[in-house]
Amino acid sequence: MNVQNKQSTRDGYGQGLLELAKTDVNIVALTADLAESTRVLQIAKTLPNQFVECGVAEQNMMGVAAGLALAGKTPFVNSFAVFNPGRNWDQLRVSVCYSNLGVKIAGHHSGLSNGGDGATHQGLEDIAITACLPNLTIISPCDFNEAKNCVAAAANYPGPVYIRLSKSEIVAITDPNQEFVIGRGECLQLGDKLTVITTGRLVSDCLELARQHSEVGIELLKLSTIRPLDEELILSSAAKTKKVLVVEDHQITGGLGSLICQLLSQKLPVPTTCHGIYNRFTESGSEPDLLAKYQLDQTGIWQKISQIL
Repeated sequence: MNVQNKQSTRDGYGQGLLELAKTDVNIVALTADLAESTRVLQIAKTLPNQFVECGVAEQNMMGVAAGLALAGKTPFVNSFAVFNPGRNWDQLRVSVCYSNLGVKIAGHHSGLSNGGDGATHQGLEDIAITACLPNLTIISPCDFNEAKNCVAAAANYPGPVYIRLSKSEIVAITDPNQEFVIGRGECLQLGDKLTVITTGRLVSDCLELARQHSEVGIELLKLSTIRPLDEELILSSAAKTKKVLVVEDHQITGGLGSLICQLLSQKLPVPTTCHGIYNRFTESGSEPDLLAKYQLDQTGIWQKISQIL
């Protein structure tokens, strides 16, 4: 684990998008009055012809992006996840997904990473409202390196892609030169007693826990693509351990855990526990305090693992 620097996935995404835009004039960044927060400000400053400021009008922004895609551009639509895809879900569904357009949607400040702004700005339902949409691919990078590298993968991938990003500054656990392959998960630690599946900003915490308690037999799977799932990886691990725990900074209804349960119930029924936000609105607070309250910090996750084991 690289502990030299802590950086957010939004920072990695911003750097990756800027580098890609410099080499491809068809890349266009759109934002709804959040250029700095969504890390596209440098594109606005250095590549103004590849930037569109839509103002606080997220629905219109998605419609503009659909038009750009029809004109041969590759638009990246940026706002907080509660607004994008939250507020503009109808335009995402009808204008983008229905026509299978190559619009790339970046939902920033997901999970509890925007803790201080309270429940109205905490993106805890974005997986649920995107996983139900036909044609939409969902990416959830775990660190700066993956977020940077997933940009090119998303741009080259056919159809719409949702990228789930966090403002949390976390340690990088992946190789900066590792190619991001959509649809491929990764086993970060082998074990034979319990499969722990996680995604996004909680991956580094779960990996540290798995290494600290290697004697208990935790097998840790990182799913940086939520749709399509790496079914082979999941089923292989579940067949070995016979128990699964899914950990996510999202409502437990409709999130990654729900998708895992659907897969396992159909192909390999094993006891499966979903651990996340238990169908409630949260409140304002620092991210560490909120993670602790909802048992999504390392202490809380370990308590859940101990209960299952």
